[in-house]
Amino acid sequence: MNAPAPLTHLVPEIHPREVPQALIDALKARFAERCSTALAVCEQHGRDESSFQAPPPAAVVFAESTADVADAVKLASQYEVPVIPFGAGSSLEGHLLAVQGGISIDVNRMNQVLSIDADDLTVTVQPGITRKQLNDAIKSTGLFFPIDPGADASIGGMCATRASGTNAVRYGTMRENVLTLEVVTAGGEVIRTGTRAKKSAAGYDLTRLFVGSEGTLGVITEITLKLYPLPEAVSAAICSFPSIEAAVRTTIQTIQLGVPIARVELIDHHTVRMVNAYAKLGLREEPMLLMEFHGSPAGVKEQAETVQEIAGEFGGQAFEWATTPEERTRLWTARHNAYFAAIQSRPGCRAISTDTCVPISRLADCLLDSVAEADASGLPYFLVGHVGDGNFHFGYLIDPDSAKERETAEELNHKLVSRALSLQGTCTGEHGVGLHKMEFLVSETGAGAVEMMRTLKRALDPKNIMNPGKIFSL
Repeated sequence: MNAPAPLTHLVPEIHPREVPQALIDALKARFAERCSTALAVCEQHGRDESSFQAPPPAAVVFAESTADVADAVKLASQYEVPVIPFGAGSSLEGHLLAVQGGISIDVNRMNQVLSIDADDLTVTVQPGITRKQLNDAIKSTGLFFPIDPGADASIGGMCATRASGTNAVRYGTMRENVLTLEVVTAGGEVIRTGTRAKKSAAGYDLTRLFVGSEGTLGVITEITLKLYPLPEAVSAAICSFPSIEAAVRTTIQTIQLGVPIARVELIDHHTVRMVNAYAKLGLREEPMLLMEFHGSPAGVKEQAETVQEIAGEFGGQAFEWATTPEERTRLWTARHNAYFAAIQSRPGCRAISTDTCVPISRLADCLLDSVAEADASGLPYFLVGHVGDGNFHFGYLIDPDSAKERETAEELNHKLVSRALSLQGTCTGEHGVGLHKMEFLVSETGAGAVEMMRTLKRALDPKNIMNPGKIFSL
């Protein structure tokens, strides 16, 4: 594995291409009021949850069908103008920024469940539906979609960034849970990848190629997903620990013993304090694990007792159990509000968020050294982690007008990612590369692998119009 590159990528490079008025006129002729050039609309579609800033797209097309997307892409291709797909806008690494100009295609109106195949445990949806909308739509079937990145992200965006989240330790990531895709290519052609069969050996795995491509190869317009039976019994618990190390050691031993825990989330004491202030909770302001167990009543009870015994060996205390949906929701409020609680804790700040993932056996080594560095920097931060699969997130809270604070945060991020790579981990477990992790992709995969990615990009998008400037430079 190559050594990480020097710290250079503090802000994205802005190289906007001209958007001809003829293209705007053609889009307005095709989409009428569903094509907007209003500054407020364009600015809304030109930012995400990252701390980067870039000029907004020149226009926003509100698509309502695959045909709408295909027609918009064909026009953009004709004029060689970039296309940036837009879903919920919750990405964290600058994925939505129009760093080379262009138009945004908003798929939020494409939010329908197209078919439910309960016997086969699958559902087919449009890309703009969010994970909460999906689960509300299918709850009467006794099935659910488990991928939960925290934010109420769109399913199309979750495919594009290969999202995972709190349930990944048991149910996997989007990579394992997407069966088929419908995609509009850079030339405006509509293709389908995969089938609803559980397995296939037919040709290249194009579904996995587009899952995680971050909009750089095509626009996803339809997705078929795996579903799972709602568990017979669900129990949630929180447990406080005297140190982060104790919480991490509990997690490692739980996973290594093969306990089929559904969720195990770490929240550090800074984050607990922020969440208490934000959500008016009374949680102990110590490192905490939030856990959830799925299965039969007897199985859930056995899992919970096993984990409680393990935690006790590492000083875990103040166990609090919840079995009703209302109680579980209250406990998980702490985790899902962590980002917004942190932002509110320092008014006017922006969060430079980063995530890494390492083999579970190296989690303590990576996490504890990174915490020590963050503490020594004096920069406010929050820490949460899907620690059951070795994934954790830092959010460094900076004054967006302070170049020094931004540089400090980027230095911490550089050290964190470098450490993860040295432990045979990855530069991003689930946020994606976007703009922020481009320099680390070469370090992780090697120059040859990145050049192969460029070859694929050039072959599938010869005019470089699909979300250009993300993942790697051409």
